[in-house]
Amino acid sequence: MAFKHFALVAFVALSLGACEEDRYRGSARHNIPIPSATYTLMSEKGMSKDQPILIRSYKKESELEIWKRKADGQYALLKTFPMCRWSGQLGPKVREGDRMAPEGFYAITPAQMNPNSAYYVSFNMGYPNAYDRSYGRTGAHLMVHGACSSAGCYSMTDDQIGEIYALVREAQNAGQKAVQMQALPFRMTPENLAKHRLDSNIAFWKNLKEGTDYFEVTKDEPPVSVAGGRYVFSNGADSSVAQAVQQKRQQDEVQVAALVAKGTPAIKLIYDDGDSHASFKRTLVAGGSDSLNRTATWASRDVGVSRPDAITGGPRVLVLDNLGKPKAEFRAASADNDAVLAAVAAAPEVNQLETASIAKPSPAKVEAQPRGVTGKPASAAATQVAKATAGAAAAPVAIDAPSALAPTPAAPAAVPFYQRALSFVPLIGGSQQQPEQAQEATPVASAVPDSPTNIRAPLPPRRATGLRTSRLDQSDAGYSSQPVTR
Repeated sequence: MAFKHFALVAFVALSLGACEEDRYRGSARHNIPIPSATYTLMSEKGMSKDQPILIRSYKKESELEIWKRKADGQYALLKTFPMCRWSGQLGPKVREGDRMAPEGFYAITPAQMNPNSAYYVSFNMGYPNAYDRSYGRTGAHLMVHGACSSAGCYSMTDDQIGEIYALVREAQNAGQKAVQMQALPFRMTPENLAKHRLDSNIAFWKNLKEGTDYFEVTKDEPPVSVAGGRYVFSNGADSSVAQAVQQKRQQDEVQVAALVAKGTPAIKLIYDDGDSHASFKRTLVAGGSDSLNRTATWASRDVGVSRPDAITGGPRVLVLDNLGKPKAEFRAASADNDAVLAAVAAAPEVNQLETASIAKPSPAKVEAQPRGVTGKPASAAATQVAKATAGAAAAPVAIDAPSALAPTPAAPAAVPFYQRALSFVPLIGGSQQQPEQAQEATPVASAVPDSPTNIRAPLPPRRATGLRTSRLDQSDAGYSSQPVTR
């Protein structure tokens, strides 16, 4: 009798186990469970599934973070997920079909969750938001999904997106009306800001940094609105908070100036088509795209890994002169900071040129250097750097025009060097000019409010109230998830 009872229990357990996969694959994908290991991690960090969450993504580092609010009201990092695929370049999405993944502050409502996605499960980021629409940007259905394939989306593995989807769903079910997603080009560190100080997108990125500074100082979700063609954060915030955020910004500016003074080169990264986290690149190089596809995808429609040839190596590194114009080009092993700097350091001529252009401006010297964006190597060192790295021979890519915010040329040698280095500090401040203003049509006047906006689509009442929600406006379901596209 005891044996029969044991056999019955075993049969029920096996039946439940078989149903577990059906929950992932079938029509009940909206009920994907949070993994038990994640429950354990939340418990260790003083979190619960019902507490609000916040998402941060970084293109250059190819990572996505999930932050969760603790009992003390502050957010703490729960998990960091390596990103399987993103496409395009660093910088904001501008138009339909440009393959760019959005950058900015987005709000994910329950209406944007899509359990019927062709790419397992997904959620719509809400692009274009009020900021994007104020610049006439186009595109729709920009998602975070599975399948390791991207044409403007942030693509995770199927296992990862299942877990992320479940975490967002549980927070929304507990009353969080909108989950804020901070989509960033890179971690807003002084090192990254120093290297990208002359990129044509720097004004836009500085605006994003105002919001990330607020979050990192307060460990609370920054209130977000749009006014005058720019993001506005901490509207009506406590004066002590505003002071602390400003102090952090000033400290970062000092560090950026110090890095510039030490000779950190100004660069622009050009990707063949986005990137992938190093952990997935190793799988790709070792076993090919089929191996990576099998590792990342098991429940999505089989679309394969997008442009595997574009992610086997690192980006091209354009070294910029003091006017923000390309003066040399090299291929880095990866987008990692050390790899980028190593690619530049491998060419002694570039180091000499960088020093000469700061200390003793001389057009003749700049033009005499061995390799520019024309791709004509005139020195053995530059040629060997190109040959030694995978994918070095890349087709020329059009470079954005220098930003109108680029600093003036370096002063004559009579001015002390540290003063010229500090001249870069304003680039990390709060300029309101946007980088694409010189490239796009003038923003529609009616779309740019005179004061911060706070418009959200109507949502059904949730079980809990009083939780902070994103103030970034949402359209009336105009950009909700589409069942089959992503």
